Amino acid sequence: MLDAVVVGAGPNGLTAAVELARRGFSVALFEAKSTVGGGARTEELTLPGFRHDPCSAAHPLGINSPAFRALPLDRYGLEWQHAELPMAHPFLDGTAAVLSRSVAETAASFGPRDAGAYRRLVEPFLAHWDTLVRDFMSLPLTALPRDPVTLARFGLAGLPPATWLLRRFKDERAKALFAGLVAHVIAPLDGLATGAVGLVFALAAHARGWPVPRGGSQAISDALASYLRDLGGAVHTDYEIKRLDDLPPARAYVFDTSPTALARIAGFGDHYAHYRYGPSVFKIDYALDGPVPWTAPEARAAGTVQIGASQAEISTALRAASREGRAPDRPFLITVQPSVADPTRAPEGKHVFWAYGHVPNGWTGDLTDAMERQLERFAPGFRDRVLARAVAGPAELAAHNANYVGGDIACGAASGLQLLLRPRLSLFPYHTPHPAVFICSSATPPGPGVHGMSGHNAAKAVWRRLRQT
Repeated sequence: MLDAVVVGAGPNGLTAAVELARRGFSVALFEAKSTVGGGARTEELTLPGFRHDPCSAAHPLGINSPAFRALPLDRYGLEWQHAELPMAHPFLDGTAAVLSRSVAETAASFGPRDAGAYRRLVEPFLAHWDTLVRDFMSLPLTALPRDPVTLARFGLAGLPPATWLLRRFKDERAKALFAGLVAHVIAPLDGLATGAVGLVFALAAHARGWPVPRGGSQAISDALASYLRDLGGAVHTDYEIKRLDDLPPARAYVFDTSPTALARIAGFGDHYAHYRYGPSVFKIDYALDGPVPWTAPEARAAGTVQIGASQAEISTALRAASREGRAPDRPFLITVQPSVADPTRAPEGKHVFWAYGHVPNGWTGDLTDAMERQLERFAPGFRDRVLARAVAGPAELAAHNANYVGGDIACGAASGLQLLLRPRLSLFPYHTPHPAVFICSSATPPGPGVHGMSGHNAAKAVWRRLRQT
């Protein structure tokens, strides 16, 4: 009998399997798709030689993840590539605010009225970042805080809505960039703890940047899978699980799946009936015959570029997708240009480019024209550079990854109490109604992102049980 079976080979499932195998437990992992990766895969979606990431592309949480940093993933081919700037936020006048590795450079890009306020906001936390990120991403009850004072100060700044935190700034440049950071979790700016979301992304950039993996996000998944195999773990692909009886006997079962899928497979009925899924995204991967013709020079040097002319425009777009059930007229866009940092992703002189806007869960329309009109505002002539595009709305995203219910790439709405307490209001979020069944997907704390910490935290709950039985 195996010690543990893991279902789902996304970053969290892979991390959970690795953590258990590192501690001497026998582990087998089962994945429905033909390759491991979940939201961290790389494919030729458009033309030969253009390697795209169907979901996650830039990884500020990955390079800062306490779980990943504790693993020898570099020995298995994971190599982080950095653009000159982690992120840029251009404006219609041809200038841009930036999120740089340097706090001073970032603050200066906001202008003199907000430079001091930004430095006062981030510098106290940056000095304690490694401890803070471990404390922040390990809760609840997976580890005692190492620096409870800094964590409490972070809570005071981050638990209120981002709209409160934005009052610290006077000018649009800082407000728009920070609002865009919050929008990465597709949460309205007035939601609980959204200030913490923006702070975490900013601090992550200052600490270690927003890199891309050399060769694509698949490199993260492949490194985890290779390490797991070297630890004696087994990886089975093309193996869809429809019920627990499809799995071999084990002392524990760990699911990197949505709560909906887990309830169906394990027969938990309506245990997760109150779990909410959030807005979707409409994503386009581009093959370009040259770099994106951004008007702002800073955007040409950045790995990630946020597109939203103002805080108000970003807020309106988020509200449309999250609360009004419609696609925004001017979508807020998150874009990544991996080949700026990693030229191996495209043929010489060509580029891959990735963009998404927010739409309601399950939306069936086409946002391509609205997205490209928005891009043209900040990069005139963009459409002339397009060689090919691969379009994915909510249905296509859900087909690619079953955890994206209705196209929700966060595997659950990151709003209200569910941003912090997911998938249920519980002190033991990785446990389920069955004592031998656990959940480790991004539907559990600390939530969405390629960081493996949900899997790491769940593995702790599993090995405590295994030691008791």
